[in-house]
Amino acid sequence: MDPNWLKWAKQLAALSQDGLTYSDNEYEIERYQQIRRIAAEMMSAGFDLEAKAFIELFAREQGYATPKVDVRGAVFRDDKILLVKEKIDGGWTLPGGWADPCQSPSEAVAREVFEEAGFEVRVVKLAAVYDRSKHPHLPPMPFHLYKLFFLCEITGGQATESYETTGVAFFAEDSIPEPLSISRTLPFQIARMFEHYRNRALPTDFD
Repeated sequence: MDPNWLKWAKQLAALSQDGLTYSDNEYEIERYQQIRRIAAEMMSAGFDLEAKAFIELFAREQGYATPKVDVRGAVFRDDKILLVKEKIDGGWTLPGGWADPCQSPSEAVAREVFEEAGFEVRVVKLAAVYDRSKHPHLPPMPFHLYKLFFLCEITGGQATESYETTGVAFFAEDSIPEPLSISRTLPFQIARMFEHYRNRALPTDFD
């Protein structure tokens, strides 16, 4: 779970973004810019990075602050789950990534599975909606994030690595590889996807 300092910094960053979106008074704008600097300094201390990096990151965010959306596909074949090996950290994860504008969540996860693993899929169920900050993902992130997990069925394609992945394979429940890319997928999430796979009638998990 996110430490308190990060939770407070995220809240201040969101407050400043909302204030800068809706304020037209120069004094209020200056105050919200100060709040943004405070949030950046808190994250600078927590992440051990320059505050300038966070100020620039926050400045790119416009409009009302909302959580970002990450989608993950749970794809099964012969009772084994599809995992990809991330090039960036060498860990295994369910294929997925950021949802793109102008795509539905199911379209986004189907795109991600194809791009990262080479399989065409049909999305059959929303299995879980998790708040990343409420689970032990590492490292922490400067933005609030929802993670959507979908059960998917293969309709075509073949295992194909991408510029983001160096491995594509199916694994039995008792043979999940290590290390996992815990920034993206946690062990309990994979275990839960097996449960949803075995029992499609389970309700969607949510925080």
